[in-house]
Amino acid sequence: MDSDGDCGSDAGAEWVWVRRPAEAESVAAAAGWPAAAGDEEARPLKVVFASPARYFTDAAPIGNGRLGAMVWGGLESERLQLNHDTLWTGGPGNYTNPKAPAVLSKVRSLVDNGKYPEATASAYDLSGDHTQIYQPLGDIDLIFGKHIKHTNYKRELDLHTATVNVTYTVGDIVYSREHFSSNPHQVIATKISANKPGNVSFSVSLTTPLDHKIRITDANEIIMEGSCPGERPHNNASDHPIGIKFCAILYLQTNGANSRVEVLKDKTLKLDGADSVVLLLAAATSFEGPFVKPSESKLDPMVSASTILSVARSLSYSQLKAYHMDDYQSLFQRVSLQLSRGSNYQLGENRLGQSADAGSQDATLSDYAFRIADCTRSAVLNDSVKPTVDRIISFKDNEDPSLVELLFQFGRYLLISCSRPGTQISNLQGIWSNDPSPPWDAAPHPNINLQMNYWPALSCNLSECQEPLFDFIGSLSVNGSKTAKVNYEAGGWVSHQVTDLWAKTSPDAGDPVWALWPMGGPWLATHLWEHYSFTLDKQFLEKTAYPLLEGSASFLLDWLIEGHREYLKTNPSTSPEHYFIAPDGKKACVSYSTTMDMSIIREVFSAVVLSADILGKSDTNVVQRIKKALPNLPPVKVARDGTIMEWAQDFQDPEVHHRHVSHLFGLYPGHTMSLEQTPDLCKAVANSLYKRGDEGPGWSTSWKMALWAHLRNSDHAYKMILQLITLVDPKHEVSREGGLYSNLFTAHPPFQIDANFGFPAALSEMLLQSTGTDLYLLPALPCNKWPHGCVKGLKARGGVTVNISWKEGSLHEALLWSSSGQDSIVRLHHENQTATISLSSGQVYRFSRDLKCLKTWPL
Repeated sequence: MDSDGDCGSDAGAEWVWVRRPAEAESVAAAAGWPAAAGDEEARPLKVVFASPARYFTDAAPIGNGRLGAMVWGGLESERLQLNHDTLWTGGPGNYTNPKAPAVLSKVRSLVDNGKYPEATASAYDLSGDHTQIYQPLGDIDLIFGKHIKHTNYKRELDLHTATVNVTYTVGDIVYSREHFSSNPHQVIATKISANKPGNVSFSVSLTTPLDHKIRITDANEIIMEGSCPGERPHNNASDHPIGIKFCAILYLQTNGANSRVEVLKDKTLKLDGADSVVLLLAAATSFEGPFVKPSESKLDPMVSASTILSVARSLSYSQLKAYHMDDYQSLFQRVSLQLSRGSNYQLGENRLGQSADAGSQDATLSDYAFRIADCTRSAVLNDSVKPTVDRIISFKDNEDPSLVELLFQFGRYLLISCSRPGTQISNLQGIWSNDPSPPWDAAPHPNINLQMNYWPALSCNLSECQEPLFDFIGSLSVNGSKTAKVNYEAGGWVSHQVTDLWAKTSPDAGDPVWALWPMGGPWLATHLWEHYSFTLDKQFLEKTAYPLLEGSASFLLDWLIEGHREYLKTNPSTSPEHYFIAPDGKKACVSYSTTMDMSIIREVFSAVVLSADILGKSDTNVVQRIKKALPNLPPVKVARDGTIMEWAQDFQDPEVHHRHVSHLFGLYPGHTMSLEQTPDLCKAVANSLYKRGDEGPGWSTSWKMALWAHLRNSDHAYKMILQLITLVDPKHEVSREGGLYSNLFTAHPPFQIDANFGFPAALSEMLLQSTGTDLYLLPALPCNKWPHGCVKGLKARGGVTVNISWKEGSLHEALLWSSSGQDSIVRLHHENQTATISLSSGQVYRFSRDLKCLKTWPL
């Protein structure tokens, strides 16, 4: 259909995009499966708020991969807090240390002599600089008036449409605001309207905590230009290098014969009497890549933002929304999940309702929880979609499976919203941060957090969202080859525990317990092989994955040195962020050959050997060295207490409930331990998890959930779900206790986005697990919690897509198909049954509960 004029004008025919059904839904329909109770109205996926945000973690996130916003939903004033994925302090750094080899030699000698506390003290001299810091873009500030008496307030994030809607009534006028962040057109779009003409009035401005200037053009456009600090802020700066420049342009399109716009103080636009208004926000920066200094960038953010805006302005609002939804839903709707209680389930008494009705407070719930809950209950008493905060609070009693579905899909929504082809990687807060000094600089941490951000990409059918990670690993390999050569006199490339926009690869500053960890790069490299194992994309393996994997393996081959009893060892070696008690009774963190080191090295070496075999490169020098080294890697060992040994020696652990479970990497996300291949080690993994305990930050909870799933312990995996779905009071956060904020953001605390991604990944592992040759259906299904259910569109290794339906706690039917272009043989497992099947690409296979193939048909 032709454009119907400028973006604010939706006169004439509406654009309606007719979307093809998702592949998994089409396959289910062809099999005669009933349509999802699951149409969008009957089974809404909405994060619902009955009051404006009071804290950042009450706001609703939108994003297009690059440009994000948090919608606060205020009445007298509204705040759209803005982020751009390339707004960081600093510029390219020097990630080498010529003094490191001498220090390395000293540390190794101390470790060899068993002087671990002394080695730990000396290892401080191997540390590098701090990362740079992620910066907020600013805010769109809207002022509507004072003392607005309203009713029927609701704010909701609809995961089906990736829109945030705010509605409320003043007198007999219903006001509404709709917000989305468009990936096809790279703008944030907002439509503000009323159900009676001439009633939309407000003032609007742009603000930012960064250095900036603002001007207004044509009475309908606000332009904000500025720059980030050219260095990490500190007290005694001798010079002030140029930082990344940015430009944000806010465009207003008003509708209504009597609307008026005036300019206030050259910074604010005041609008009166409109029928409706569309706001478009475009933003761009001068970031030209991690190797280009901001002072040398040729990009003009003003030109870039203007170009983006001019394209968006040529379309109507309904057209922009149609393009946005088509793009978003093509990803989001690939996977659907329905979890149902048994018919005999008795709804637990609502502890919160009892407390509120009785006028008393449950001691386990904070004032914050009650304040929000009281507000939500009075405002939305009989709504079919209860406020999400109410659902979190009552989950311990009612264990509502639809909240589990929502949290699963919210994680997928966030990944789509903060990581798209051509954007930067998801940082520690995705792209949503309102603080110029965010927790841990919002820097990606590749000692678990960055990897967890991408765990759901493959199994949850969002493989394109991984592309920024692969681009970033490529940048790390460039800087990391210099770090490897200078710091460690090694080949290949290396990266450590924390990084930033500039692909920092040197150790962090400070304590070696976190800073000295050269396994960050190798762990990231395993994601390259995983991508191939799921997609069977041979061109990706040859052009992208293999060179990076080979480079990582080259470093590891040089990093490994001769150890005791002919074993190779890593020295120095740490287990991320965890100390031990040395034999002399002192605390230390530096030793040799931690279990995680060896687990990651095995994964990388295995990936290179398997890749080389596929690509016909098995006779290369690197592959031959790997084959020689593999038998000489020390095995995983079991400690005296029956747990997996975290260090090469059975050191005393001063913090048995430590949040990291690094030594269990080989079970998940690694592949060197499994119930089938290493049952004794898996028993030790279970003992390790019991010893560690269930408590911990959100990301730790999600990781433990996945580990319990791989131990096929559905009850304990479900226990982790119960633990994560706990309301966090942002005013009284308790560090490392985990939980959810009212907007479903996961908590360390404070807010870290990693568990939002770890959760859908872990849940998918409860429902489907795969190796290259084996596929396990419902391996960790909590049958008594979700006796009936259906999941469509999960991905398995070998290019296979899977739909699973279950009833009364057991498999009902499964549909499998592959569109990889390759035929394969797969062993299918459910409970104690196994079937070997040949899958032809482009064919759908329908299996019964006893794994009999009932029917096949072309995709």
